Amino acid sequence: MSIYDASVKYAERGTPLIILAGKEYGSGSSRDWAAKGPRLLGVRAVIAESFERIHRSNLVGMGILPLQFEAGTNVESLGLTGEETYDFPGVKALLDAKFAGGKTIQVRATANGSTKEFEATVRIDTPQEILYFEHGGILQYVLRQLAGTAKTSA
Repeated sequence: MSIYDASVKYAERGTPLIILAGKEYGSGSSRDWAAKGPRLLGVRAVIAESFERIHRSNLVGMGILPLQFEAGTNVESLGLTGEETYDFPGVKALLDAKFAGGKTIQVRATANGSTKEFEATVRIDTPQEILYFEHGGILQYVLRQLAGTAKTSA
């Protein structure tokens, strides 16, 4: 099955998707489409060992949550397969507090009744990026600004 066909099936089920990635996620990509494509496929978060700087910002601009594994951890060390269901319970509280208590959250990965928890760093790095992410991306933020309904301060 193609990636597109799989994404359509997940969208029909209402299943948001994530990407598990290694180092320098987004390097060497066509920067603009590298973030748009995953969003259009239903990706809502990326958990990577590290990000290419501009690509990370583009992910936020598309409303995709960039999370970074803590140093020394990765997909292999945590035994992740990509078949898990992921939960990020602390993201909303961090954003609401504007990262006053830090940027680390617990990630829960559940498969076959077993849950693994690990820490990840939220890589929304500026107050403006917080606003973009809270609105679901830069396009939604700009449209709400034009309509006069955008929250405009982080």
